Amino acid sequence: MQALYLLALEPVAESTSDPNSYGFRRNRSTADAMSQIFVTMSQKVSAQWVLEADIKGCFDWINHDWLLSHVPMDRGILQKWLKAGLIYKGQLQATEAGTPQGGIISPTLANVTLNGLERELIEHLGAKLGIVKAKKLKVNVVRYADDFVITGNSQEVLESEIRPWVEAFLAYRGLQLSEEKTRVVHIDDGFDFLGWNFRKYSGKLLIKPSRKNVKTFYRKVAETISGNKTVKQEEMIRLLNPMLRGWAQYHSPVVAKQAYTRVEHLIFRKLWRWSKRRHSNKNADWVRKTYFHTVGGRDWVFSAPVVYEDGRKGLLELYQLSGTEIHRHKKIKGGFDPFDPMWEQYGEQLRQERMWNSMRYRKQWAKLYMSQGGLCAHCGCALTDDTGWHDHHLEYRVHGGTDALSNRVLLHPHCHQQVHAAKVAVAKPAPLP
Repeated sequence: MQALYLLALEPVAESTSDPNSYGFRRNRSTADAMSQIFVTMSQKVSAQWVLEADIKGCFDWINHDWLLSHVPMDRGILQKWLKAGLIYKGQLQATEAGTPQGGIISPTLANVTLNGLERELIEHLGAKLGIVKAKKLKVNVVRYADDFVITGNSQEVLESEIRPWVEAFLAYRGLQLSEEKTRVVHIDDGFDFLGWNFRKYSGKLLIKPSRKNVKTFYRKVAETISGNKTVKQEEMIRLLNPMLRGWAQYHSPVVAKQAYTRVEHLIFRKLWRWSKRRHSNKNADWVRKTYFHTVGGRDWVFSAPVVYEDGRKGLLELYQLSGTEIHRHKKIKGGFDPFDPMWEQYGEQLRQERMWNSMRYRKQWAKLYMSQGGLCAHCGCALTDDTGWHDHHLEYRVHGGTDALSNRVLLHPHCHQQVHAAKVAVAKPAPLP
């Protein structure tokens, strides 16, 4: 039932969202929030002070009356969800505030609650000080779900003007800032946000994995190794690789090489001890030759001999953190609305650019290219490296179109623009014999 109402509520929530709100919204991510902070703080003339805010138990304390008055959906249904309660230790407990526990609609309700934090703050400053003076304050809001930061040109303006307004905005919705976790800091001292540390070194803004994030991740890896003392090496590698790859890819848009190398060394030491303990009667040289191999010119690679389905023999390697490539993230435009047909072309181009390094998407583009005989589905001329191409959905995603190959064609970039501008219908080329 919640899924049905979410289908109707999400487009409405999207249309009222702040441009720099990035949590629980389609095509937006923590990397977009990170990129926006870089845009607003990387220059010499950028704001130097930051209000690092933390909302106390956001999902648990949103005022039910506020939700019932402001969420555009059936009030009776919403009230039942809000009052449904939760099961804790086998007993039903009433919920007098907050969003539905564990409900798929809860993140969108939280976004609806916090929408306006950026827009209304800018409007307030403009009305109070005038647009010109307000801009000089260099106030920018970047929010991801219930975590947000606000920049400013001075500590005083953030503490005496911005914070009181934010507290009033939240109080109206039943929320408050955490006194312990909310602070105003200078960019030279740095601050943590979404697992990264943002700090200027000699005037240059560097974004790195935060110490807390690195420590938490390594603890998780170490616990996995310690908790699986008897598994085979191959199984251990298969347990660790998704964790290592996921963490490395999360930090791939930032300055993470040093963190990768440090964590990789700690994991190596942990796995060395794990290997030695399994064979206490063997010497170190035997353990090294059994569990560690030379792969591609790299020595001491934790790897296990495996036999693939086709009978080939090989080595299953532990994912190499330090070998992770740094990829600059393509930030989404603040005004992008995935439910507005006017943004369909931009959305297609954005997805293509972001998926360029995905082997799965490269294979799909190769299939489309071959099925079209290397020709544009609109003008019929050749698609080449020089012309480039765009991945076009025949039935727009906003209208329910899928990502299936049967709903996609490759077009020249200029043809793609013409198709959207003139609303030209493109037909799927007949498959080649």
